[in-house]
Amino acid sequence: MKFLIVFVALFAVAVARPNEVGIVRQDSDVGPESWSSNVELTDGTKIDEQGQLKNVGTEHEAAVVHGSYSWVDEKTGEKFTVTYVADENGFQPQGAHLPVAPVA
Repeated sequence: MKFLIVFVALFAVAVARPNEVGIVRQDSDVGPESWSSNVELTDGTKIDEQGQLKNVGTEHEAAVVHGSYSWVDEKTGEKFTVTYVADENGFQPQGAHLPVAPVA
């Protein structure tokens, strides 16, 4: 649920930018045990997400989400992409521009 709130907040920030950004593509498919969502904006921002429930009906029921989001820096034109998994182990982002923890 927390992840959904963060996703909606990121989407709202992307859509509410002061320069006239429009939606190029927006698709969603929501079912009882799985969902997917894709958004592409005129400024190059893209958000793709797929999720599903696992261990449905048990006390260990959990959501597993795989996705990515990308944007283009307005000043440099550089594209940044973050891919992630969000599950019972938390939000696990990966991206070439993100720092990596040292190996223990």
